[in-house]
Amino acid sequence: MIEADAPFEALAKRLAARAATLAAAHATARLLRTRGDERRWRRAGLVWPLFAKG
Repeated sequence: MIEADAPFEALAKRLAARAATLAAAHATARLLRTRGDERRWRRAGLVWPLFAKG
């Protein structure tokens, strides 16, 4: 049987952080869509939420 160790915990934390970023971007995009705001397509943080600036 394989046991989890520290590297798996670090991976799980990174994946959870990415999931939170995606969820926040998705929720914001849905809110802007319901408001009819077409600027959501110009917001890089909503189009590519996992890519950092710079």
